[in-house]
Amino acid sequence: MAEIRYFASIAEAAGTREETRELPTEPTVGALREALTEGRGEDFARLIAMSAMLVNGVSSADTDEITEPARIDILPPFAGG
Repeated sequence: MAEIRYFASIAEAAGTREETRELPTEPTVGALREALTEGRGEDFARLIAMSAMLVNGVSSADTDEITEPARIDILPPFAGG
């Protein structure tokens, strides 16, 4: 089980700020990214493809494995400097 938290524009595209989801059979960041995209629009798919995903506070690559319990923070790219 994973607690997913969305921030900024990805929260708008998801239609929620947080949700709880089962982890995919292959519990990697990339597999979760794909699972979260299912049933959501193009805007969400575009944003999640370029968003950073933090697993339990650590920036994670698509190949990284997720272990339970997990808190996943999804952060879209931010503009500014």
